[in-house]
Formats: sequence, C-alpha cells, structure tokens
Amino acid sequence: MGRLAPDRLAERLRDLQIPWYVAAGWAVDLFRGRQTRAHEDLEVAVPAAHFALLPPLFPELDFWVPAGGGVLVPATADALAGDCCQTWAWDRLAGRWRFDVFREPHDGDVWVCRRDEQRIRRPYREIIRRSDDGIPYLGIEVVLLFKAKHTRDKDEADFTGVLPLLSRAERGWLDAALGLTHPDHPWRARLRSC
Repeated sequence: MGRLAPDRLAERLRDLQIPWYVAAGWAVDLFRGRQTRAHEDLEVAVPAAHFALLPPLFPELDFWVPAGGGVLVPATADALAGDCCQTWAWDRLAGRWRFDVFREPHDGDVWVCRRDEQRIRRPYREIIRRSDDGIPYLGIEVVLLFKAKHTRDKDEADFTGVLPLLSRAERGWLDAALGLTHPDHPWRARLRSC
C-alpha cells in the first residue's frame, strides 16, 4: 500500500473538528471531479495551532518536519515552531510515506496565506470546497496561487486544464492575488482573456 488516496484519508479524518482540506494536485482533481494525472503525494492542510489534534488519529504513523539540507527531524514542539510549514507522515510498519500536512497560518476562523500574511486572508468557509462525495479540498483559485510560484510542467498542465472551468469570481480573485505575490506572472493575462 502506497500513499493514501483522498477518500481514504477523509475517512480517517471524518471526526476531526477543525478546518482541514486536501491541497495541491489532488485538490485540482477533486475540483475537476476526476483524477487527471498520477500524483506523487497527497497533501492536506490544517490550521497550524490545531495540528496536535491530527497525529493521535494516526497512531501507526510518525510525523517528521524538514529541518533544511534534506534533514528530517521528529515533529516535536520545537521543530513545529520552526519556519517550515510542512510535516510528513511516515508509516513505521510499511516503511513508507503516507501523506504530507501543511500547517497553515490562520487567525481564528480566517485562513492566512503564508505568501502574503497581511494582505491575503479569507474565512475558511470561503476557501474550503467539497467534492461530490464530500471530501473537503482547497478552493481552486487558492491552489493555483500556490502552484504559480514554481510553474512546473504539472502546474502549467493543471492551470491549463482548469482555466475554462474557473468562475469569474475565481479568476478575479486569482488575478488579484497574483498581482500581490507574482505581479508579472504570465497566468494573469490568460485569466483576463477568458
């Protein structure tokens, strides 16, 4: 058994009483309603202050935090207080990674974008969407904002694939957010030409 699929992870998190959602590439496919490409991993996000509620739901896993230079350290309180927002879940028995967790900045019930914490903020109720089978995922416009930083081949393919599906509001929000974080990004012109 490899990485968890979104439906299996959602089943394990069904009783988690904090905002959480599938992020990155799997969120794109949940938005599209079908898997469109292979995924190297499954990423979910939770408010950073509530991360401690997640590990007890996975007693078979150890959680690790990147410490720089390719080094991973156990997810102790000190490690979690560092600059890195990512946490990896390792299955001890199977000897493999299961999923990644982004510990996101927030202000109560308001999500805060780690790329621009002062100007990009939205209530969780606006950024968490649900697939047809109820799996929470990050709103597509926010997913694309994060993908815009590197614009790898898979990010470009994801953007091209969802561009015709974006609502006017989603295109407008993404254009404005890119204007704050990546003002010269080539996606902006494509968003405006739809």
